[in-house]
Amino acid sequence: MGQERSSWWRRECGGHDVVAIALPLIISAGSFSVMLFVDRMLLLWHSQDEIAAALPAGMLYHTMACFALGVCAYVNTFVAQYHGAGRPDHIGLVTWQGLRIGLYATPLFLCAIPLAPGVFRLAGHDAGIQAYETLYFQVLTFGAGAAVISETQSAFFTGRGITRIVMHVNIAASGLNIALDYAWIFGKFGFPEMGIEGAAWATVVSQWFKFAVFAWLMHFGDTARRFGLATAGPPDLWLMKRLLVFGAPQGLQYIVECAAFTLVTLNMGRFGATSMAATTLAFNVNALVFLPMVGISIAAGTLVGQQLTRGRPDLAARATWTAVWLAVAYNLVFATLYLATPDVFLLGHAAGTDPQQFQAIRDLAVVLLRFVAVYCLFDSFQIVLVGAIKGAGDTWFVLANTTTISLLAVLTGWIGSRYF
Repeated sequence: MGQERSSWWRRECGGHDVVAIALPLIISAGSFSVMLFVDRMLLLWHSQDEIAAALPAGMLYHTMACFALGVCAYVNTFVAQYHGAGRPDHIGLVTWQGLRIGLYATPLFLCAIPLAPGVFRLAGHDAGIQAYETLYFQVLTFGAGAAVISETQSAFFTGRGITRIVMHVNIAASGLNIALDYAWIFGKFGFPEMGIEGAAWATVVSQWFKFAVFAWLMHFGDTARRFGLATAGPPDLWLMKRLLVFGAPQGLQYIVECAAFTLVTLNMGRFGATSMAATTLAFNVNALVFLPMVGISIAAGTLVGQQLTRGRPDLAARATWTAVWLAVAYNLVFATLYLATPDVFLLGHAAGTDPQQFQAIRDLAVVLLRFVAVYCLFDSFQIVLVGAIKGAGDTWFVLANTTTISLLAVLTGWIGSRYF
């Protein structure tokens, strides 16, 4: 039995190899989860209407940016494949194509600013929440370009298996965001008290900070020379086309998922501020589990891409299933805690609010966490398997399945909320 464990852990593309790539990414995504958790918690302390507005406005922002994010995230697969094939010159070329997509998309994001009031008016939320939603979305838009560009910058490192750098950068950016959240929401350390607007500006500043640090690291030492990053050169139309052919389905998949989630959250807002606040809390707690799973998914995709270019589909499959069982074990722990000790996850939110006001939010959030406990186990399978399939280069299959499942989810939620 001990030998089997040792073999499972030490064999190529076994537990050790997956964890070596995934752990820094899990910590990296975990830092973002903590940042998001604290951000929402501080907003609840400041105003119930602000926390109710943060989730739908934030999801609309992500829906707007997610196509470009999905395409740029696919740079990770290309980098992994070129790294496995020993072609560093192509790593720099494909990275530049991803950077260009971020640069081209930045002015387009800003065009969404005047459209925000009409979108939230159509959602039918309370007038006060609509105002917060519009303000939060409009300010976040100024950081969308940095978010997309830094996605490509991150892929430049993760695709080569260098995940510790990404971990350190994300931890630093999340730490800056948390500090600015506290200062700008409540007016501390000489900052003005801006509430939800301050939370949005904190996110914008941290996104551009991340972009700047990645840019410096990509030109540190001989990195720029080795990978041809020092000069942009003319666009490589063939490589750009390949990136769009394979990355566009991933971007569309992100749009479908985010749009479905946004429709669900906008629908929840019709039930009032308490329901929306409880929903935000439930998803805020779930982010502590969901986002680290993205790290395991990227690790699976990276190993699959590297091993397939080396002609080892057997090792690609081994890496995939190793990652799946690691994700299931991780989620099983949190699912148990959601069911057994839900109030532990809500302690921080309760600490800065009126107990009577929070009680109604707490009671509904506890019920919602029971659903979270169930679906997060299934989520662990789909997140990792989707990452592995993308690492193999098949993004159309993922898009088709995501579209089908998302339509069913939105339709089920709409029917349930209207008739049951």
